[in-house]
Amino acid sequence: MMSISPFSALAESISPSVIQGFVLAMLALIVIGTVVQMIHHKNVTYFFNNAKKAKLAAERELGVGEKTSVILKTVVHDIATTAELGAGKRRIAHVMGMYGTILFWVATVVLVFGYTGTGTAAPSVWPMIWHVGAIMTCVGGYWFWLFLRVDVLAEAHPWYRIIKADLFVLALLACATTGLAWSYFQSSGSVGLGYLFLILFITSNIVLFGGVYWSKFAHMIYKPGAAIQKNLAEADGSRDNLPPLADAPKQFGLGIKREQPKHY
Repeated sequence: MMSISPFSALAESISPSVIQGFVLAMLALIVIGTVVQMIHHKNVTYFFNNAKKAKLAAERELGVGEKTSVILKTVVHDIATTAELGAGKRRIAHVMGMYGTILFWVATVVLVFGYTGTGTAAPSVWPMIWHVGAIMTCVGGYWFWLFLRVDVLAEAHPWYRIIKADLFVLALLACATTGLAWSYFQSSGSVGLGYLFLILFITSNIVLFGGVYWSKFAHMIYKPGAAIQKNLAEADGSRDNLPPLADAPKQFGLGIKREQPKHY
């Protein structure tokens, strides 16, 4: 199963152009949903206005080399490792889910557009990446959903309580889970269950990518921009119009030692 591309078997009954068209349609939904969401919530307007304020409040002008250094450091440290979450289980779960999803999606594009034609067999490494990515997404995602969500861990809500903000993570988990189930039953020769989970896989993808406007999907796209802008503001001294950090020890009182800090 792990070394077999599920899309190659699917291409035997469905035209590769249809499969590729579906992937392109999902990409279009991402772009459309993100643009509409940013226009509606005025994220772009906020970023531009904030950048203008920061430029006026800057204490010094950064050179090209310094800006490049800040951007690269932000990408490597803050974005690539989700450093804002600090050390601990939440960060591990997020990193696992993030990189699992990246592997899952990249392998999907490679398998669909590179190895669904007649007589083209996918090298075993790409199906392996596809399955490993889906498994990592499930492990990180279910770990977060069942045990690490703020409303579950800190506010004592049940894990099955669902709100609109949960659309992204639930749809993503549904994609990875049904994708793995589809691959397993297809490779084992269970035609009925294979088609059932294929339909669920398609449906969950439509929900995930078609629900960009209502979910936190767009947040993943413009959040790196906000992190870069924040670090540039710290480097040039504007600090987003916030006062500098006080040169004094942090004093929280003895009450902070009574329980594990989990009230985010």
